[in-house]
Amino acid sequence: MKITKVESFVLHVPITPPITDAINVATHWGLAGVRIYTDEGFVGYGYTGTCAHGDDMIVDTIDKYYAPLLVGKDPFMVRELWDQMRFGKMHWIGRSGVTHMALAAVDIAIWDIMAKASNKPLWQYLGGAKSKPIKAYNTNGGWLNWSKDRLLQDVTEIVESGFTGVKIKVGKPDPREDYDRCKAVRKAIGDDVIFMIDVNQQWNINTAMTWGKKLEEFDLFWLEEPLNPDDIMGHKKLADELNVPIALGEHVYNKYAFRDYIHQGAIEYCQVDVTRVGGITEWLQVAGLAAAYDVPICPHVGDMGQIHQHLVASTQNAIMLEYIPWIRHIFEEPATVKEGHYVLPQMPGASTTILPKYFEEYRIR
Repeated sequence: MKITKVESFVLHVPITPPITDAINVATHWGLAGVRIYTDEGFVGYGYTGTCAHGDDMIVDTIDKYYAPLLVGKDPFMVRELWDQMRFGKMHWIGRSGVTHMALAAVDIAIWDIMAKASNKPLWQYLGGAKSKPIKAYNTNGGWLNWSKDRLLQDVTEIVESGFTGVKIKVGKPDPREDYDRCKAVRKAIGDDVIFMIDVNQQWNINTAMTWGKKLEEFDLFWLEEPLNPDDIMGHKKLADELNVPIALGEHVYNKYAFRDYIHQGAIEYCQVDVTRVGGITEWLQVAGLAAAYDVPICPHVGDMGQIHQHLVASTQNAIMLEYIPWIRHIFEEPATVKEGHYVLPQMPGASTTILPKYFEEYRIR
């Protein structure tokens, strides 16, 4: 099999209503991605997820630097192709961020081709699913711009619909407001529901130490991304001092950074995101690294779960997966949760194939 064409795209899917966390305002979810065509008729879809900013830089990287390396190559040589892209011309100016998000999109599309050509869903192509179903936790009711009343209504409805885990955003200018919202949420959802909070890098070390300790009383499952994601020492201090486990990974872009976080004991739940590291090829390496330290995987879903459901299903130390349903309607086989658990996809591939109707409706490039 040979790759015959590499075609990039950008889709912007509306988020209704718009949401905010401590650092982002999002009116659309961006899919900066690629369709890779082969001489045997298989088409692989891959993408990375954005807040609809910077997508042009991602697809420019694909078009100018990665696509020329791929045409005429066998997609089943995925790891060699990954090395050629990762250590190619873009290595000099970037080993994370835009270059890795572009690499992720291409790598995901190649794995999609391989699974389709093998006539298997990706989870099966990767070795089969674990015996236990994938537990889902819901983030979509806890946005920072929600009023307290809206927040409590949403988390209550989420639990009543069958989810056994919820996550809310914190990082208000006055942490006392975060405390009050967390107290109210814990009371609303009861003691048996898993409860996580996400700071989105908003705190400094002093705020994190002070308010992390105060919030322990609400039996938090984890404290997510409390500091700048490059601050390994700060996260290690929090991991050592707080009783709440530290989770992060959505802004950690390669296996070497994850190695340092894990080896130093600065991360207790690894949220490696397949759309931020260099795709499935590197995600599997990080998952194996985490397994060697008995660190559980709970991915951040820049893909909105489409690809991660396959990876979590086939990874022994992956224990749970985030659920945000913003873009599920655009896919041929949408990520689906029933009774608080993901339903395993059955169609061949990585569940990344986009319906033509929505591809054209939301395409801006």
